[in-house]
Amino acid sequence: MKLGVTSYSFLKYAKQTKCGYNEICDISKKIGFEGIEFVDLGNILAYPVGDDMTLAQGIKEHCAEIGLEIVAYTVGANFLADDVEAEMRRVRGCVDVTAALGAKVMRHDAAWGPRKTFGYGYDEAIAELAPRIREIADYAASKGVKTCTENHGRYFQAPDRVKALIDAVNHPNYGWLIDMGNFMGVDADIVGAVRTAAPYAFHVHVKDNLFKPGGCVAPVGWSPTTGGNYLRATVPGHGYVPIAHCINIIREAGYEGYISLEFEGWEDTLPALESGYAYIRKLV
Repeated sequence: MKLGVTSYSFLKYAKQTKCGYNEICDISKKIGFEGIEFVDLGNILAYPVGDDMTLAQGIKEHCAEIGLEIVAYTVGANFLADDVEAEMRRVRGCVDVTAALGAKVMRHDAAWGPRKTFGYGYDEAIAELAPRIREIADYAASKGVKTCTENHGRYFQAPDRVKALIDAVNHPNYGWLIDMGNFMGVDADIVGAVRTAAPYAFHVHVKDNLFKPGGCVAPVGWSPTTGGNYLRATVPGHGYVPIAHCINIIREAGYEGYISLEFEGWEDTLPALESGYAYIRKLV
C-alpha cells in the first residue's frame, strides 16, 4: 500500500492562504505522501483560473515534475436528478478530466436522496441507478479509469446499502471507495462495515472522528449522526476510528492500492497532515 492525501484536506489552508494547486502538491510531497487525489477541480480549492481540462493538464505536468502520483479524482453526482441525461453528460466529462489528470480511479456519488414518490425505497432507487452507473463504468473503462462510489452522504452511507448498489451494478470496472470514518455518520459498526466493504475496494480514505454519545449537549461544530450521537472530525490517530484494524482487514482482503488521508478537522492543517501521515505510515 502507498499513502496519498486528498486535496480536500487543504480546504481550510487554501481559504486562509489563497494558495494554488501546485503549492498543495509541493506541500504533500514534502510531508512524504506518494500520491494525491483531487476533488472537483475549479470548485472548492485554490481559486483556479481556466476550465477543468486546462487545470488538469497543468496539475499533471507539475506532479510529474515533482514525482507525485495523481491517484484519483472525486466528483459529486446524482443519478436520480430530474435531468438525468444532463447529469450523465456531466459525469462522462468528469471521466475525461480524470483521464487528463492521469488518475486511474474516479469516485462519483450515486444519489443524495430518494424520489419523493409513495412506495419509492432503496430497492427502487438501486434498480433505477444501476444501469446508469453501469453506463458510466463502461465509458470510464474505455478511458482506462475505474469508477467507484464512497459510503458518503447519508443516503448511500450505510454498508448494506452501498454493497447492494455495487452488487446490482455488477460491473468489473465499478467498486467501493471505503471511507472508514464515514461509517460513524450512520452509527455502523466500523470494523464490521470495513469487512463488508473490503472485497469491493477500489480506493480507501483514512478519516478519524471524535465521538460523543447521544444524550450529551454537543458543543458547537459537532455533527449529529443518524442515531443521535455526535461527531467531530480530527487528526487520524486522535479519534475513535480503529484505523490499524481497518487497514489490516483491507490488506487481508488483497487490496494493494493507495490509502489517502482525508482531514476535515478544526486543527491547523499542516501539523494535522504531518501528524496523520506519520501515524498512518507506521501502520502501512
